[in-house]
Amino acid sequence: MASDTRTLTARAAEHALTTLALDLRWSWNHATDPLWRQIDPECWDRTRNPWTTLNTASRAHLKMLLGKPAFRRAVTDALAAQAERLHQPTWFGRKHDASPLSCIAYFSMEYMLSEALPIYSGGLGNVAGDQLKAASDLGVPVVAVGLLFAQGYFRQELTSDGRQQALYPFNDPSLLPLSPVLTEEGDVLRIPIHFGQGPIWVRAWKAVVGRATLYLLDTNDPANPPGVRCVTTQLYGGDADLRLRQEITLGIAGWRLLDQLGYQPDVCHLNEGHAAFAAVERARCLMDRLRIPFRQALVIARAGTLFTTHTAVPAGFDRFPPGLIGTYLAHYVEKRLDIPLDTLLALGRADPNDHGEPFNMAWLAIHVSGAVNGVSRLHGAVSRRLFAPLFPRWPEREVPVGHVTNGVHTPTWDSIEADTLWTEAAGSERWRGTQEGLADRIRALDDRTLWTTRCQARAAFIHKVAATYAERQGFSGDVGLASLPVPALSPDVLTLGFARRFATYKRPDLLLHDPDRLARLLSHPEQPMQLVLAGKAHPADLAGQALITRWLAFARRPDVRGRIVFMTDYDMAVAQILVQGVDLWINTPRRPWEASGTSGMKVLVNGGLNLSELDGWWAEAYAPEVGWALGDGREHGEDPAVDAAEAEAMYTLLESEIAPAFYARDGQGIPAAWVGRMRESMARLTPLFSANRVVRDYTDHFYLPAATRYHARLADGGQAAHDIVQWQDRLDTAWPELRIASVTISGPEGQRHVAVALSLGHIPADAVQVQLYADPIDAGPPSVTVIPPGDCRDSDGLTHYTLTTGLDRPAGDYTVRVIPARSGIAIPLESTHITWQR
Repeated sequence: MASDTRTLTARAAEHALTTLALDLRWSWNHATDPLWRQIDPECWDRTRNPWTTLNTASRAHLKMLLGKPAFRRAVTDALAAQAERLHQPTWFGRKHDASPLSCIAYFSMEYMLSEALPIYSGGLGNVAGDQLKAASDLGVPVVAVGLLFAQGYFRQELTSDGRQQALYPFNDPSLLPLSPVLTEEGDVLRIPIHFGQGPIWVRAWKAVVGRATLYLLDTNDPANPPGVRCVTTQLYGGDADLRLRQEITLGIAGWRLLDQLGYQPDVCHLNEGHAAFAAVERARCLMDRLRIPFRQALVIARAGTLFTTHTAVPAGFDRFPPGLIGTYLAHYVEKRLDIPLDTLLALGRADPNDHGEPFNMAWLAIHVSGAVNGVSRLHGAVSRRLFAPLFPRWPEREVPVGHVTNGVHTPTWDSIEADTLWTEAAGSERWRGTQEGLADRIRALDDRTLWTTRCQARAAFIHKVAATYAERQGFSGDVGLASLPVPALSPDVLTLGFARRFATYKRPDLLLHDPDRLARLLSHPEQPMQLVLAGKAHPADLAGQALITRWLAFARRPDVRGRIVFMTDYDMAVAQILVQGVDLWINTPRRPWEASGTSGMKVLVNGGLNLSELDGWWAEAYAPEVGWALGDGREHGEDPAVDAAEAEAMYTLLESEIAPAFYARDGQGIPAAWVGRMRESMARLTPLFSANRVVRDYTDHFYLPAATRYHARLADGGQAAHDIVQWQDRLDTAWPELRIASVTISGPEGQRHVAVALSLGHIPADAVQVQLYADPIDAGPPSVTVIPPGDCRDSDGLTHYTLTTGLDRPAGDYTVRVIPARSGIAIPLESTHITWQR
């Protein structure tokens, strides 16, 4: 930005600093960093939080800076650059300017945007935050909703004997990069909702994320009872009662907030089942707007609703006793939705007639959504298995769950060295478009350039580890950390990284299966290794906490002293340090319990390589040219023998392949084989597993079709939805009458004649589709061929369907089935009927 722009006055420059500090784009664009360092170098270096830096700086010093024309000119240029950026053409604007998609409402329980906003726990928030940032980069019109947790998740300290202690510092909203949402009159906006019979108030805070906006809800209103004020205190704390109240707040108050602020989203994206009540409240708003009953409104709402599931095991779904749902939602359901409570409860059950079945938030999310997706190809298959009870008699392969594999927001996770490399190779706009040509530009880089960048990043990483370690020893009161050896990491040694939530299914102790062998690998005289670890265990997970204690005891062994570092209080800031510097990222979950995983994706842009179980994203990313894999790609449960075998395989890979590749240098001192893997991993995987690709996939394959379906059902006062309800009712009533009277397959090979006679009863012929079906072979899709109607109903009341076709398999492999059919309906998501040939 040219510096001859008209310079702001001191007062205007101070206001501009506030505007800049409240835009979280600084978390992935560092153009304004010099401004904040001038204001308070010590605070900035400690927090990297412009809002805290600005608000805790000496007023006298800030006044002095604002009196300097050069400083005001820098502020002026930064503000002008922000305005220019917001008006630049975007990928979405160029490609989809004429589309029906104008607003996506994104709901998530947590968001990982910056350590300056500690309202996240882990993977779910990571995905939400990275996708929000990518939506800003691409110009995809997203408004997001979450909860403002007063204590976030928890902070970690260690005792002298290596036990984890959980601490819950308070998030002061005035020191977070947020602004309160106000009414037009300047009053605090308060959203009324009900918990049971009593009204409560929900406040909202606004976070600016580049072009995107995030609203965070807060129940800590002075007018609320103490128990209600604490609803948004802790993320994932408390019991089922608290969790239900949090999910009611997120969904119902969240959608109500958007409605009150004038948003009219075309699409509602539910990031996990926690947010499913948003679709219910969306239907209620449509009821009021169109003066239609709840069921018709829900048919409209679900057309524009997408549910993304992240859960890989049934225990991961939130379930609530029916009585608890009644306690908190009976008033809302009966007075606002105008339906019996049992009607809502049925939406959260696999068997709507089982009144004892718990209310499952994932089941609710499916029943209010027009599309469902998992977060990796493997997780899509796992989710189809988990959700199969909702689609009885349907083959598992056809349970309606697709997938969009997760990706990470590369500008958030790249190092200074990597950012420089990518900018020189591919330009500064590389993550804001289609990423076309990125791979070729990285593949064109020579070995020396790549290796020099990797070595610089490793050296910077080791410096950061030492500085962070010293700071936390000095200020945290962390006696467990103080008892550990001081890091003695070397910038020339193969550096391994492992950072996960310490849970048994993630097997964070697999690398520690044979401690003596690991010690020999770390202290090898010619090919040494060093290991940096981080991770928390849930405060209630004693088994996970014991794994941390075991690692800390190992780190104190004299034969590995200084070669293994445990970074306490694993958070976003620690994660950024780790993924930017390590050479090899290790991940060891039990397949298929890692829905996607994103930690290993973050090393890609930085030239790090992966050694991972064939689970989650790595099951589709792995190739010998880009890294190393554990496991055979099959499920083995919790078999100790498999754990032992995979630990042995990991040690062997580290010793026989990985370390030799790292230390085998050519005449220029470069490990050519290692750099070759680096180059291919960076080129092939970084764009593919980026949030840029993810958001474009969601836009093209989910958001745009959902917006089109939503507007089609909304038109003419919801007439199409009214017709769909009538169609569903007719099918529900008459489907038991449907009978496949006869099936014949005759004729020579290549010209098989298939004839089917149906007794449809009161079902119109155009309400069904007759199909010839054969089960999948190996990993392929099932064979499904539509059999068109032949002539009209005969004197016996039978309707005939005929087809002459070639069959790829013996006739005995095929069977006939009948399913519902209607244009614009998602089958079997919106009608699960199916009848098979007996």
